[in-house]
Amino acid sequence: MNAPMFGVIVSGRLVQTDFELVEGTKFLINIPDADNVNHIVVFMTGSQPFPEGLGGAVYFSWPDPNALPSWQFLGHVSNIKPSAIFKIAKLKISETTQHPFGFQQQISHVAQIGISVEPLVQIQGLTPSPAAGASSVDSFSEFATKMLENFFNYASSFAMSQTQMASKPSESFVPLSTLQQWYTNFCRRLQQNPYFWKT
Repeated sequence: MNAPMFGVIVSGRLVQTDFELVEGTKFLINIPDADNVNHIVVFMTGSQPFPEGLGGAVYFSWPDPNALPSWQFLGHVSNIKPSAIFKIAKLKISETTQHPFGFQQQISHVAQIGISVEPLVQIQGLTPSPAAGASSVDSFSEFATKMLENFFNYASSFAMSQTQMASKPSESFVPLSTLQQWYTNFCRRLQQNPYFWKT
């Protein structure tokens, strides 16, 4: 038996690798009890790479008892990007479009993830659903900026006068202007290269 090529992680659950081949290049997996699932991780298991020039377009379907299943493009996995995190909470209520996976019957509270093996050139021309919030440079930059603002505001709340500082001679104090300068420099570097902190 061949090892599975793809896996899915839902926080707090065991890894799922039971993708079903529904057409020559299309794979489906059910995500049971998906009502409270906010994020999923889709990944290649490493058992086999994609053929040269191909990748896996990742789609999401949330059941609608009043309509046929519809699919939303989340993003992709490939040999050079073997995993991705997707936010699916907002997808349950956003607009969807039909896709070839649509013939599969859905049952309530069971979402599905579909992976379609396609040429990377074709996949890169697709636009992910804005509600998917695939982990990206933009979301990382937004998180880093919010974290820095929170830190600066927290540190600023402890500002003391010269008299108060003089009454605590054993304490070390950092001027708020130093924190402001560091924050400004960090934000500038983050805009120039979101991964500068890795070097």
